[in-house]
Amino acid sequence: MALRLEDKKAFVKEVNAVAGESLSAVAAEYRGLTVAEMTELRRDARNAGVYLRVVKNTLARRAVQGTDFECMQDTLKGPLLLAFAKEDPGAAARVIKDFAKEHDALQAVSLSIGGQLLPGSDLGKLADLPTLDQARGMLLGVMMAPMSKLVRTLAEPPAMLARTMSARASQEAA
Repeated sequence: MALRLEDKKAFVKEVNAVAGESLSAVAAEYRGLTVAEMTELRRDARNAGVYLRVVKNTLARRAVQGTDFECMQDTLKGPLLLAFAKEDPGAAARVIKDFAKEHDALQAVSLSIGGQLLPGSDLGKLADLPTLDQARGMLLGVMMAPMSKLVRTLAEPPAMLARTMSARASQEAA
């Protein structure tokens, strides 16, 4: 069913608003997926906090104008879906990558993060970015390493003395 002009304008405005707030985007070709598989993909995206829409190419090109994802315009060809990650830059890429493991019909065409265009083959790099909680944990581990090493170093001489005295006492008792 064809969209009316007003519907197209509202659709472009909605996608443009989402693109303006998003950190990363993935354009993927979905040719060959069944309706049930698309429903499963949409559910996975919704659970991960990813905005996922099947978009006509001309509307997609208009929707990304004026956003960081304007660099993707030349790659928007064929039957595509757009996935935008609002909170976690790697979320959209993880959803597409995980779903593509089981469904060969889903192929990433292009990615964009921070206004930089990446080919679809770099999907794994973007998907492997740590989540915010993982990044915080890694930072905390790096910050705590010197302190814990200092504590171990300061605690070692008294522990060594105690072990030496214990060994000497057991040696005299024998």
